[in-house]
Amino acid sequence: MPPDDFDLVVAINLKGVFNCTQAVVPAMIRQGGGVILNATSIVGIDGNIGQTNYIATKAGVIGMTKTWARELGRHNIRVNAVAPGFTATEILTSMPEKVLEAMKARTPLGRLGQPEDIANAYLFLASDEAGFISGDVLRVDGGIVIGT
Repeated sequence: MPPDDFDLVVAINLKGVFNCTQAVVPAMIRQGGGVILNATSIVGIDGNIGQTNYIATKAGVIGMTKTWARELGRHNIRVNAVAPGFTATEILTSMPEKVLEAMKARTPLGRLGQPEDIANAYLFLASDEAGFISGDVLRVDGGIVIGT
């Protein structure tokens, strides 16, 4: 992998999350709290072949999520992340049907996630019902464990 490819993904996926959080935290502290929700991936937890740059950033987001939950909790700011699995989004439309079927077969629930599945996880974590959840990574992946 060329270093420029690695650096680009780090700049977007890792530094972008850092920059956004740095921008909103002062306002959240002033208002007495808030919720920060980060986007990671199951590959940031489990790893995957051929995605070193992407996995490094998503694992980094998990680390930042856990650290910020500890640092910002005293300001009534909760920080969590969502780790989607294979989800039926536009990016998968270019994949051959055979690959999509293999993804479904590796998912214990037997289907791809829907965008609504992921959105509902974010809605829950943003809600008062998740008021005592912080520093967690919610897998929304149909039960898949990569590599099994």
